[in-house]
Amino acid sequence: MRTGKYGLAANGVLPCIDGGVWSRRVVSTLVLAASVAALTLILLDHRSVGRPGSPEAAAYRVMPAPVVTEVPRRAVTDTALMQAEEARYRALSEFVARRYFVSQDAAFDLVTLAHRAGSQLQLDPLLIIAVIAIESRFNPIAESRAGAKGLMQIIPKYHGDKLEVFGGEEAVFEPEANIHVGASILKEYLRRTGNLGIALQMYAGALADEEDQYTRKVLSERHRLQQVVPPMPRRPAPPAAVRAASTPVSFPNVLPSALD
Repeated sequence: MRTGKYGLAANGVLPCIDGGVWSRRVVSTLVLAASVAALTLILLDHRSVGRPGSPEAAAYRVMPAPVVTEVPRRAVTDTALMQAEEARYRALSEFVARRYFVSQDAAFDLVTLAHRAGSQLQLDPLLIIAVIAIESRFNPIAESRAGAKGLMQIIPKYHGDKLEVFGGEEAVFEPEANIHVGASILKEYLRRTGNLGIALQMYAGALADEEDQYTRKVLSERHRLQQVVPPMPRRPAPPAAVRAASTPVSFPNVLPSALD
C-alpha cells in the first residue's frame, strides 16, 4: 500500500501514524491512567479512615481527656483526722498492753472508750486512762473490799442514778458503762471544786491526805501516756504538785457519797 507525503494511505481512507508519535501517546496514556488510579486509591484510603470500625480509624482515634474528680477538702481532712486518731489509739494501746499485761485488742477498745467518754464530757481522755490504770490496772472485773467495782472502781450504791442510764447497777462491770460513769463522777467533782488535785482526791476518798499521793500517781501516769502519743511537738514537763505541802488547802473530809 502506498502512502503519500503526509502519511495518508494511497486510497485516502486509513491514516498512517509515525512510530515515535504513537509511542509517546501510549506512554502519556499509561501515565495518566496510573495517576488516576493513584488518586482513586488515596481517596478510598481517606474514606476508610473515616469509618468507625476500620483499623485506620482506631489508630487515629482521639482519646477523650481523663476526668479529674475533685475530692472535697473536708473529706480529705476527715480522713487525715481518722488516721491520726487511729495512730494515737494504737500507740496508747500498745503502751497499756505492755505495761499492764493485757491484750492489745482489749487495750485498744478501752482506749477508744476513754476517748469517747472524754469527748462527750469535755474531759482529758489521758486523765481517764490514767485513773483506770491506778484504780484497777485495766481489770474490768476488779472489786475492792469497800465495794468499788470495775475499771474505775465505782461504788454502785453511791452512783446508782448514773448507772441507771446503762441498765442499773448490774452494768457496773461493763467497760463502756463503768468508764462513762467514772468519768462523769470525776467531771462533777472537778466542776464543783475547780481544782484537779482536789477533784482527784475526792474521787479516791482521800481528801485528808495533804501530800496528795493519789493525785501524784494519776498525774505521773498521765505524763507517761503523753510520751507515747503521736505527734509530740515538745516534751511535756513533769507534773507539778497541785497543792504545796507548806500551804495545805483546808477542805472538809467528805466522802463521794455525801456529795451526791
